[in-house]
Amino acid sequence: MSYKQLQNKWSNQYPAIEDLFAKAKKRIPPVAWAYLSSGTGDEDLLDDNKRSFQKIKFLPRFCKGALHANLTTTLFGRTYAAPIGVAPVGLTGLMWARVEHYLAASCQRFNIPYALSTLATETPETVGKYVGEMGWFQLYPPKDMDLTESLLKRAKANGFHTLIVTADVPMASRRERTKRAGLAMPPKITPKMIWEGITHPAWSYHTLRHGLPRLRTVEYYTNNSDFKFVSGFVGNRLGGTLDWDYCKRLKELWGDGPVLLKGILHPEDATKAIEIGLDGIYVSNHGARQFNGAPTAIEALPAIAKAVNSKAPIVFDSGVTTGLDIMRALYLGADFVMAGRAFIASVAALGKYGGDHAAHIFMDDLQNNMVQLGVTTIEELRKAELADGLWLEIDEDAG
Repeated sequence: MSYKQLQNKWSNQYPAIEDLFAKAKKRIPPVAWAYLSSGTGDEDLLDDNKRSFQKIKFLPRFCKGALHANLTTTLFGRTYAAPIGVAPVGLTGLMWARVEHYLAASCQRFNIPYALSTLATETPETVGKYVGEMGWFQLYPPKDMDLTESLLKRAKANGFHTLIVTADVPMASRRERTKRAGLAMPPKITPKMIWEGITHPAWSYHTLRHGLPRLRTVEYYTNNSDFKFVSGFVGNRLGGTLDWDYCKRLKELWGDGPVLLKGILHPEDATKAIEIGLDGIYVSNHGARQFNGAPTAIEALPAIAKAVNSKAPIVFDSGVTTGLDIMRALYLGADFVMAGRAFIASVAALGKYGGDHAAHIFMDDLQNNMVQLGVTTIEELRKAELADGLWLEIDEDAG
C-alpha cells in the first residue's frame, strides 16, 4: 500500500505532528522515547523553543481573491518542493529500525533534503540508494584527519552533495532524562529492557528483524562492530577540536558542493564563517539537547540574519513542529527550515511511509498559513506585518 492510498485515512487520524508524537510515544519503549524527546539539564530550553515561536504573531490581509501558496525553493542551486527538510539525528535506529532508509526515500518522493548524521545507525552506502539527489551529510568533526577524509569521501561517493559541519557539540551533553530512562552505551539487555520490549511488540519485532541499533558508519572505519568499542571511539575521537582553521580545511576537502556550519547562535560566528569561505549558516540550539543555558534559535535568528545580510543562505532548526513555525522562521530570515524529532517520530508512529505523512503535514500547514496571512510566495511573506508585542512577555496575572 502506498502513501497516497493511506493519506486520507492518516490525514483524519493524525492531522498534526503532535498526533505523531503521541502515537510514537505509545509504540516505542520509554528509553527510546526519552532519547528522542529529551533535552538536557532541567530541559527548560525545550519549552522555551516552543514558547518563543508562539510569541510571533502576524497581521493577516484579506480580500485578495483566490490564493495559492507556492513553496518551491532554490537553495545552493538546487530546487526543492518546499523550504523544508529532515535534520540530522544520531542513534536513529533506537527509535525505529531502518528509519534512515525510510526517511531518505520519503525525501526523494517529496523532493526535499535528507541530512544523514555521522552517528546515524545506517551508512552513507545504504542510505544513498534511497535518497537520490536529496542527500546532505552531517559531520561530527573527527580529531583524526584521515578519518575525516574517509567520511567525506564516502559521503560524496554515495551522492551526498551538501556538508553540514557540527559546531555546537564541543563535548557530549549530560541529557539526564535519558540516563534515568536506562540508556547505556552500549545498550544493555536488562530485565527492564526485556519488559519494555515485550510491552512494545511492534518496535521489538522490527528491531530484532533488523538487528539492535549500531553506529554502522563509524564501525565501517574502525572495522569493529563491538558497540562498547565503537561508542568509546566516538567519545574519544569525534568532536571537541573544531576551530576556524579546521573549518577551512573541511571546505577544501569537501571540494565542489556547499558547506554549512551548524549550531550558530552568535552573529559574529556567522560572519566569521562566511569570511573563511563557508557557504551557509545553520542556526540551531541542537534542539535544546546540548546547552540548557542557550537562547532559543528563533530568538537568535533575526540578529544573525542581519549580520549575514544575504551574503549566504541561512538554514534553521530547533523546536519546529508546525508549518506555522516554518513560516515564522522564514519571515525572520531563514532561507530553509529543517525538523528532526518530528520526522523520526513520524516513522516510529506509522512506519515506512511515516515520513511522507510528516512532509505532507508540514507542506500543507505552511501553505494554509501563508494563504491565511494573505501571501503566496516566500518573498511576499517577508513583507508581511507582525502584530504589536513581538517578543514581549505576557503578564498572566494582568487584567
